[in-house]
Amino acid sequence: MDVKLLDILVCPLCKGPLLYKKSESELICKADRLVFPIKDGIPVMLEEEARKLPPEEEI
Repeated sequence: MDVKLLDILVCPLCKGPLLYKKSESELICKADRLVFPIKDGIPVMLEEEARKLPPEEEI
């Protein structure tokens, strides 16, 4: 992931900051508890494509 891109990306729902999880190729919104996948180096910022974080999963 390009660092410059990470600086400008926000959650499409709440416009909050995203946490980059390199090992999983994911972007995480802590506020909405959503995980957006990164496919072939491109973040998929669609709510339909995001998975919900279960309450027991740590961020």
